[in-house]
Amino acid sequence: MSVQERKQRERAERERLIVATARELAEQQGWDAVTTRRLAERIEYSQPVLYSHFRGKREIIGAVALEGATEMAAAIRAATAAAAGPRARVTALARAYLDFAAHNPAVYDALFQLDGGLAFAHEDTPEPLKDAFAALLESLGEVAGDGVHPGVFTETFWAALHGLATLTRAGRLPPEYAGQRVELLVDRLAVV
Repeated sequence: MSVQERKQRERAERERLIVATARELAEQQGWDAVTTRRLAERIEYSQPVLYSHFRGKREIIGAVALEGATEMAAAIRAATAAAAGPRARVTALARAYLDFAAHNPAVYDALFQLDGGLAFAHEDTPEPLKDAFAALLESLGEVAGDGVHPGVFTETFWAALHGLATLTRAGRLPPEYAGQRVELLVDRLAVV
């Protein structure tokens, strides 16, 4: 291995450490606790080393969001692959999405609540974000209904899931009706 390859590998490892530490800190204490100073202390590198990888917290949030989008897409695909039939796939998708939001609140916030400097629904949208939307579209497109654009249907269903996730996390919806909400969403929106 050449010196340059070793340096590139070490740089990539430092970057992964920064992202993992930011994510861990955010999950434990919230995004307000994530500062470059605290990250530098936790990973035992100087702040200039952090800034050599990321220009600031916004880019770190974006890196966590991209990692989270990849994980969310994988979770949705795993859940829908095990389901038989369109209705079961859409129900599995909804549950996987809501479970992801509940079990990864800081990542979910990085994806959908905080400014990570990422473009959504544009030509320059990063590939992991496009793939996360594609994971939704794969199951939802087939139940959009006649004359309904599959992408627009997916956006609408996603917006409903996001609303459920956000309101549930905020304690605005009683948790005992979570299953009924998913069934109602599938019954009323999906043509199965």
